[in-house]
Amino acid sequence: MADQQQQYTADSIKSLKGLEAVRKRPAMYIGSTGSPGLHHLVYEVVDNSIDEALAGHCSGVDVVILADGGITVSDDGRGIPVEYHAEEKMSALQLVMTTLHAGGKFDNSSYKVSGGLHGVGVSCVNALSVKMTAEVFRGGKAYKMEFSRGLPTTELLTLGDTDKRGTRITFWPDPDVFETTEYSFDILSKRLRELAFLNKGIVIKIRDERPEFEGKSHDFCYPGGLSSFIKYLDENKVALHPEPICFSQQKDRVEVEIAMQYNDSYNENVFSFANNINTVDGGTHLFGFRTALTRTINNYIEANNLLKNNSKVEIKGEDLREGLTAVVSVKLPDPQFQGQTKAKLGNSDIAGIVSASVGEMLGTFLEENPIVARKIVDKCVNSAIAREAARKARMLARRKNVMDGAGLPGKLADCQERDPSKCEIFLVEGDSAGGSAKMGRDRKFQAILPLKGKILNVEKSRIDKIISHGEIQTMIHAFGTGFGSFGDEDGFNIDKLRYSKIIIMTDADVDGAHIRTLLLTFLFRHMPKLVENGNVYIAQPPLYRVKSGKEERYVYSDNEKDSVMKEWSEKKNITIQRYKGLGEMNPDQLAETTMNPETRTLLQVKLEDIVEADRIFTILMGEEVEPRRKFIEDNANKVKFLDI
Repeated sequence: MADQQQQYTADSIKSLKGLEAVRKRPAMYIGSTGSPGLHHLVYEVVDNSIDEALAGHCSGVDVVILADGGITVSDDGRGIPVEYHAEEKMSALQLVMTTLHAGGKFDNSSYKVSGGLHGVGVSCVNALSVKMTAEVFRGGKAYKMEFSRGLPTTELLTLGDTDKRGTRITFWPDPDVFETTEYSFDILSKRLRELAFLNKGIVIKIRDERPEFEGKSHDFCYPGGLSSFIKYLDENKVALHPEPICFSQQKDRVEVEIAMQYNDSYNENVFSFANNINTVDGGTHLFGFRTALTRTINNYIEANNLLKNNSKVEIKGEDLREGLTAVVSVKLPDPQFQGQTKAKLGNSDIAGIVSASVGEMLGTFLEENPIVARKIVDKCVNSAIAREAARKARMLARRKNVMDGAGLPGKLADCQERDPSKCEIFLVEGDSAGGSAKMGRDRKFQAILPLKGKILNVEKSRIDKIISHGEIQTMIHAFGTGFGSFGDEDGFNIDKLRYSKIIIMTDADVDGAHIRTLLLTFLFRHMPKLVENGNVYIAQPPLYRVKSGKEERYVYSDNEKDSVMKEWSEKKNITIQRYKGLGEMNPDQLAETTMNPETRTLLQVKLEDIVEADRIFTILMGEEVEPRRKFIEDNANKVKFLDI
């Protein structure tokens, strides 16, 4: 019996036909079956429309989130060919929609550059959709064909004459494949906004027809291209030079386009794209840009002897990127991405091409604009001085830890478990709440770190001030990840994280909200990998305890309280207790409502739109008062009750 089970014969070899492989292993093609993979379906279809625009045949793209959760993507391009394909014995439309590695992008005759190069994009979307409809407007005729889970359910139908042209794809993601089929308007808007910036003049629209979203819509069109992108990113910051530095160059069939601007912030904000694909993990084009930036500015400093008053200052690459907002975009015929989701560009020759282009054009700009160049150099020198001060503060903090026994922070009540995947740490407001949390926790896997007062607003602070701040030092020490770019030993390393969940637990009042925002600002600006990796959570303590006799219920919102009061309308002697501070709760109450994994509610902090997140943090926590006042005025009407 055992021998039969272990036999490995020809019968053991399975061949998946058509799009079966996509349905069997969807994550191989779209990255995941969670929210990122779900939204990736839309990107694949939209990228086809953008490729038409890059080829000069499309001026507009419309995306609609349908009321029933489906998606429609339409463009005014040439339309997918519908003629009979003699070799495959089916229409070209059916071939494109149902066959992997079928498309018009494998040579450079139909598309000089393209984001979708594997021929698996729209066919994958089809395979992972419970239903898909393809409508083509081409040659004065309208055509339609329907599919389900990768298979055609109708023949190619000719609907009649039309004066329209283009393609309209409508699909409904398969709930048997995806963990969720709920689309986020904001996530899709972020990607469409990027595409509009990267393709100057194209009109991209998105509309949400779901009733609960009240017809939200955006229209994106930016004739200024990357210059408009930089101005949008730096809208609420003080720029060191009024106009972005923009240049483009074409070399060896590769188009390099870069826009950059320095501002008075202390953060680097650089985005990279290859054929309109947001390469979130960078790649050779980003490496080439950073290399050339460091070399070019350092050469300018040396040639003009600009360090004569700061001869001991050593300027590194990170100093040259402090306060820099930049967009690096390359368009190339045969990009090599790492994986189907295209997060990183791998073409080795692109680094040299981008580096040469940036070196030549940025060097010329600095020579021709000495006033702007001097402002940039002064910014970089001050950054280097602050970085050295931060290094010394870090060394001092390390020596202090050694003298104190090189253990964990004294105020940290650590857990017994040593497997980080099973551990969580609560960042708690004040000693009073910290005392209740320590008594109410499960000490096996829950650690408590009480924080004194409000931490430093890192949005307004240089790195040396941040690293010297006591409560921030305590958090860094407790997390175990290190901090910033201090080399392999001292720099941030998420693999050293001691807790899989970092839970912010503050009072349900204005001060608690402010502390929570300060903590989120610190994590977003200086430990963004924790947010991107899904390690950051916000605890949801109850607002009220409603009690009648021996029966009690904890409620977490005013609407929930009103619902309970309506439900209990026949009960007598109802009392309502409003919890404004965690310290007001008994340890067992805090544990039951906010800390016990079986009964608590946690909100995971997700980074859906990094551009919008950067903008909001700058408005709310930055130096400029006017954008913050405008934000308050614009949103004040949304606040019905303000608990102060």
